[in-house]
Order: sequence, then structure tokens, then C-alpha cells
Amino acid sequence: MADQSPRLFLIDGSSYIFRAFFAIPPLSNAAGLPTNAIYGFTNILLKLLKQYQPEYVVVALDAGRETFRNEMFADYKSNRPEAPAELIPQFPYFRKVLDALNVPLIELPGYEADDIIATLCGAMSGKGCEVIVVSSDKDLMQLVTDGIRLLDSAKDRWIGAEEVKGKFGVEPEKVVEVMGLMGDPVDNIPGVKGIGEKTAIALIQQFQTLENLFDHLDEVEQMKLRGAARIRKALDAGKEAAFLSRQLATVKNDVPIAISLEDLHFRGLDKEKLQPLFAELEFTQLLKTLENQG
Repeated sequence: MADQSPRLFLIDGSSYIFRAFFAIPPLSNAAGLPTNAIYGFTNILLKLLKQYQPEYVVVALDAGRETFRNEMFADYKSNRPEAPAELIPQFPYFRKVLDALNVPLIELPGYEADDIIATLCGAMSGKGCEVIVVSSDKDLMQLVTDGIRLLDSAKDRWIGAEEVKGKFGVEPEKVVEVMGLMGDPVDNIPGVKGIGEKTAIALIQQFQTLENLFDHLDEVEQMKLRGAARIRKALDAGKEAAFLSRQLATVKNDVPIAISLEDLHFRGLDKEKLQPLFAELEFTQLLKTLENQG
């Protein structure tokens, strides 16, 4: 039944920009502009639009490295290198591509694309359409509900509540509880030192929330966990880190954006903008495909 409803595709643009950059070998046009990430990003979007023909679509981008999470924890994502020099001059063109594709873009300083997507999920999920979050980011699994699924378009993999439970061992709304304990090295979220993924999952399966876990630490040593006494000690020492890590991992669903579902209606490609853009970038094959479409 869900497939018969209009669908809104919320695309995690920032993750696809970096995926495209590292997946496509170096390319540049005659002017010396690097174009590999632009080319990969454009192809990802064109394939998605053609394959799924969404009624509604929007791309969310990170507006910068610094967000409210850095105020909470200065080392948040500090392990990530600066953007590669070859990627930096390509950034303005992602916005030009989206404009020519007629795909709305939302970015807001101080917030991540994940937070924009979470806010739109909350605002749009009751509007009579199925919400599809297009991303391979496991952090966004916390958003899955009956009306919200994830799509990893690179693998054509759909992720619902069962798939989330298969990965994290808990329902989607409990994912951040697990991440509070295990942390996330990708984003430099510390978690509790000495608590790995399997132990974190077992603890949340048993106690459901961090609050309940830390209210019943005595019961941890009664669980059939290897090194239960050590785990109890690690939790004792890492309580503050656990709650901070959960907060860092939780996507924000109240980003101040005012937008209606109709604002996200996909009206088709703007060929008059795409043709000169593809010509400038020397995307010969894409230009031919566009011309053959009439």
C-alpha cells in the first residue's frame, strides 16, 4: 500500500558528494576545474530521479563543519581531515546542478544535513505521503517508522524497522541508546570506554534506555556477559560520556525551517539550464543523453 502513496525523497546530499569524489577518478574540464565529484553527484541524482520518479524531492546539505554539536563537544568530528583541495572548487557547482535539476536545496548554518532531514521527516510524515530518506548513514536509522524508510541508493537497499533491528538489535527509536554506549568513531563520538557494539546492544536490549541502565547498574553483573564486573566498572566511569554521546548521536528534529510539501514538488529538469552547465563542465555523455530526450 505504501508504494501507492506519493513519495517524498529526502536526499542526504553531503554524503553523496564525498562518496562521488572518492569513487570517481580525477576529471577536469579544459579550464582546469576538477569535475569528478560534480559528475558523480549529478549521475547519482539523475539515476534516482529516473528510477523512482518521486513526486516530491529535496536535497539537504551541511552548511559547514561547525555545528551546535561542536559547542557540546569540541572534538566532534575532529578526526576528519579538511576537504581535499580538488573538491573545494567543485562545491559551488553542486548548487548549480541542483538548481538546473529543479531539485530544492536546504542548508542552514549550525546544523547538519541529518538534522534538516530529521526535521522534514517530522513535518512531512503525516502529510499523506511516504517519506524516503536517501542515505547510507547508519545514524539516520533512528528515523525509521512505519511511514519512513531509508534507501541506500548505491546498493539499491531499502531499510525498514526489521533491517534496523538486524543491525542494531533494537527498534529504531533505541538506536541512539546503543550509540550512547558504543560511540561512533566516524564522527568521533566517544561512547563509554571499554564498551563495544555487542555489549552495547545486549545492555540496551536488557535495559532499553540509558536512564534505566544507570539506575540498575547492580543488575549488570547478574547478566550473562563475559567480563560483567569489568563492564559494570566501565559504565560507572563512563556515565557522563554515555549521556553526552547519546545527545551527539541524536538527530535534531526542530531545525528552524519553514517549508510546505508543495514547495518540494518535483517539476522536472530545467534543460535550458542543464545544457550550458553540462557544456561548461564538458559532461559530453550527459549532454548527448539530454539532447536525445528532446
